[in-house]
Amino acid sequence: MSDSRYPCDVAPASCARCTRIPCWRARWWLLALVLCLSACATRPPASDYPREITHALPAATPTPLQAAVTQAAAAHPGENGFRSLWHGTDALQARIALAVAATRTLDLQYYIAREDNTGKLLLEALLRAADRGVRVRLLVDDLNFRDIDSTIAALNAHKNIEVRIFNPFATASQSPLARIGNVLTHLDKLTHRMHNKAMIADNQVAIIGGRNLGDEYFDASPDVIFRDLDVLAAGPIVQQVSDSFDTYWNSREAYPLRALNKQTFAPEDIVKVREMLRAHWERDAAFFSAKPLNATPLATQIARDQLDFIWARAEFLVDSPRKVEVPDDQYESPLVKRLRELAPLAQREFLAMSPYFVPHDAGIDLARRLHERGVALTVLTNSLAATDAPAVQAGYAPYRVPLLQAGVRLYEFKPVGRAPDTSGIAGLESKASLHAKVYVIDRQILVVGSMNLDPRSEHLNTELALVIYSSKMAGEIAELFDHGISPKVSYHVTLAPSEEVELLSRIGVPPSPLLWTAEENGRIVTYNYDPQAGLLRNLATGIFSILPVRDQL
Repeated sequence: MSDSRYPCDVAPASCARCTRIPCWRARWWLLALVLCLSACATRPPASDYPREITHALPAATPTPLQAAVTQAAAAHPGENGFRSLWHGTDALQARIALAVAATRTLDLQYYIAREDNTGKLLLEALLRAADRGVRVRLLVDDLNFRDIDSTIAALNAHKNIEVRIFNPFATASQSPLARIGNVLTHLDKLTHRMHNKAMIADNQVAIIGGRNLGDEYFDASPDVIFRDLDVLAAGPIVQQVSDSFDTYWNSREAYPLRALNKQTFAPEDIVKVREMLRAHWERDAAFFSAKPLNATPLATQIARDQLDFIWARAEFLVDSPRKVEVPDDQYESPLVKRLRELAPLAQREFLAMSPYFVPHDAGIDLARRLHERGVALTVLTNSLAATDAPAVQAGYAPYRVPLLQAGVRLYEFKPVGRAPDTSGIAGLESKASLHAKVYVIDRQILVVGSMNLDPRSEHLNTELALVIYSSKMAGEIAELFDHGISPKVSYHVTLAPSEEVELLSRIGVPPSPLLWTAEENGRIVTYNYDPQAGLLRNLATGIFSILPVRDQL
């Protein structure tokens, strides 16, 4: 006779599926644990915490930047001024220049904000601005924020600085139990992130692009350098960038850091932080080329037309924070929608630079349609050796052959002259990596921002971008693209001839349908496998390729 306490016909001692605790009780304990974790993981909306609803400075407010931009824009009605920031040192100097030039407000929105060397230089500039009365608002995505970021947390005690964290998932105030609960019960919140990157001074001048705040984005890291692109923008379009910032800043997912951080700081703690940051500036600003564009104030440079602005019509595109707040499979990203509308306008060529590139079948179909119309579609993305995300490579790799069959010219960025160390676990770290997100149509239209061509940008992350209608601006970036696909910088990926595949099969070498061609040490070399990737990167890619995570790549 079976024991009614157990779900099987034998006692626990002889049943491998049972334990010393009756199964029904174990299930109840498990259910109770999940419910407890769910309760721990649930956080009220940010609006339930003490926080002030604030907005950007009205665009007509008199400031030196407002006077300079208004004067410059008067000669270009209906247009905005743009300057590309391709080199990391230029991008850092421009951010410092904005912090120095602001007299009323500074707004920063980033996916990553590190407290490394360049991060501290920028924080010092922000603190100086706050000390002279500038209101500073810093909004950072939670996924890359840590409780150990004590400098940012201390600055948050300044009367003119406020830090908010977007979509908190595992921030400081949560216990390990609550963090586990988040993973088990709120995985959708973890995968939806704020990927926007923008910095705005006095609602007059903004920097928009692909860079986060960290040494690797400003050519200042000894370990990894991200090749990226930002655009300095001035004119009426900056109001749209500010409106977007306000929407995120006041959204239900933007939590005051004070409500999340375990650490507490008093205003007097600012004194110690100020001394540390200023000592860091005096010691390292020149070394990291962090000083602003030059000694002339930014407003004066704009008024004197010394920044070589390119004036053009433009559009600003941005996702709604509701993409994260209320995930919806039916949500259509305005950035992806606009890019799909622009692509068919191409008559000669479409250049796509996306470090994380997973085209899926829709991308293959678009490539095929462009090719049939005689449009040359050229894609530059990371090689396996250069990428900082081998998992994304697992999503991209299966589409290389279909892309080439659809007529795409495919290039993969090399770890430019500095091969990754593949002797140990460091083989998962690349020494140089492409990070710019740039799309150029017929060298007439430029799209630049934070959006990659992958499912994450389309469905999971919030993004922003500029569409600039300028042959001069688009041509300038297209020249950078041309350099990026040169044999010294990138591998040209092509289909292997059938006879070569047959030869490899006959001699017992695993055949590859692809070839990688590039220039190394002054000569052209060809590989039939992912060059310089190393065992660990190939192994990591193989593991991710069999996991059910394609929609997350």
